[in-house]
Amino acid sequence: MRLASNDGPSVLCLQELPVWALAKLETWSGMTAVSAVASRPMLGPLPGNAEIGRRLTDLDHGLLRSAFTGQANAILLAPELEVLEHRELALNPYRFRRVQAHRLGLAVVPRLVWSKERRVCQAVRVRRGEGTLVVANIHATGYAPDKRLADAELLRAAVFVDGLARPDEPVILAGDFNVSVHSSQTLADLATEEWGFEGATPTGIDHVLVRGLSAGPPVRWERAQRVRHGRVLSDHAPVEREIE
Repeated sequence: MRLASNDGPSVLCLQELPVWALAKLETWSGMTAVSAVASRPMLGPLPGNAEIGRRLTDLDHGLLRSAFTGQANAILLAPELEVLEHRELALNPYRFRRVQAHRLGLAVVPRLVWSKERRVCQAVRVRRGEGTLVVANIHATGYAPDKRLADAELLRAAVFVDGLARPDEPVILAGDFNVSVHSSQTLADLATEEWGFEGATPTGIDHVLVRGLSAGPPVRWERAQRVRHGRVLSDHAPVEREIE
């Protein structure tokens, strides 16, 4: 967090945060944090505690990952950006999965994978100067054999954000989409004149799409930028864009 916020960004969109970390985000970054819990800490089938989950995960982060800590997303904002509204949408609720599974002809295994972990899209309306904009952050389902699951969630998120934004209000839609430009029909659709989004990352599954804003190209961090004391700080290379 300190590394990502070191150069004073206006917005940071984060995914796969352990729930215990949410209380520390503002201290670590010096930014305003707006969070959304996707899955709560669990101890097997029972509700868990964030601190207990943290201690258990410390035994082996690579193996245990989010098994006990739960997962959350967060949008971090520079102090000059005022939060006016925060909304959340579940990306894979039961009824949505049922309809999409029938439409896509999904077998049992992908249906079970899709139901395993709750996914969310969070969106904030913020005041910037004399105007406002909507910033949305998503973490879609990752299932390598069938990218249509994530693609369906991305479209659901885009519809949600499009409905939330006022006419001509700028929009940023960012996060771990778990689809690339080569595997996603939705990314291609969002780039059409009808939707008006642009700026998908040419390689990778993390994107910062914008609409109604002037923005530079997406830039993925080099591995050397996120190595500290011999450890790579994230398994995803951060993607950043300069937006006017």
